[in-house]
Amino acid sequence: MVLLKLVFLHFQNLKQKIQMRKALLLLVAFSSIGFAQETSNDTVKHWTRKGVFTLLANQSSFSNWQAGGQNNFAGNVGMNYDFNYKNGDWNWDNKWIVSYGLTKIKGAETQKTDDRIELNSLLGKRATGEWFYSAFFNFKTQMDTGLDPDTQSFKISHFFSPAYFQFGPGMLWKKSDNLKVNFAPATSKLIMVHKHFTDLGSSFGVEQGDTSRYELGAAINGYYKFNIMENVSVENTLNLYSNYLEEAQNVDIDYQLNIVMKINKYLSTNFAFQALYDDNAFKGFQTKQVIGVGVNYGF
Repeated sequence: MVLLKLVFLHFQNLKQKIQMRKALLLLVAFSSIGFAQETSNDTVKHWTRKGVFTLLANQSSFSNWQAGGQNNFAGNVGMNYDFNYKNGDWNWDNKWIVSYGLTKIKGAETQKTDDRIELNSLLGKRATGEWFYSAFFNFKTQMDTGLDPDTQSFKISHFFSPAYFQFGPGMLWKKSDNLKVNFAPATSKLIMVHKHFTDLGSSFGVEQGDTSRYELGAAINGYYKFNIMENVSVENTLNLYSNYLEEAQNVDIDYQLNIVMKINKYLSTNFAFQALYDDNAFKGFQTKQVIGVGVNYGF
């Protein structure tokens, strides 16, 4: 009997130990799950990045066409890359834009139709509601040599000539990433050109013999993107600038319109329009429009 009691007590102790081990394992398991959930919630993605590469092309060909016409081909390549940061009340939106285009008409020299390198950076700290204290920076230049549109032989620009810099503090109203307006009443603007463009006279507002021009003024920058219907998006960008130091009533205007009619994941019909007014560069409006079938690649 004593032996049976000892065996019984041994098994009871063993059973208790097993139950304690099970409880301990469950506690560790739940603790691990809780820790994993806490880690997942604490890890926030602050940076978002998105890029689009676009190739646009249009072509016309004629053979014995009695109504007339010249064979021609035009192509444009472009890249837009956004890298934006959000953390609490802080927003930092950045955008690179690079584009280049050529056109070739039979019997004429190849001409440049687009040439642009641009960086836009906008930093905002929430003040209240949809209003932010802001600071912005803008840089624009070109890659290739620019020729006089009348003669197509006289060089009037090249890489980093001209180069435009704008920066200044202000207030940002931001409804969403697709609708925002920045007001910067104390904006500095710097225009730089190579000295050989000002040897014989002024160039892009830079006086003869100089290589740079400084301006202080007010800037308003607006952005609005929306969908007209499914797969048809419209993007509007408007930049205004007035120079306090000289002829403040002559407001520089840069308006850009991009319409993308998506066909499938890679193909779309693209329409781009740009209107410029800068009396330092040209006494009148400059306009440009491009339409064609595009191949798009997102990255």
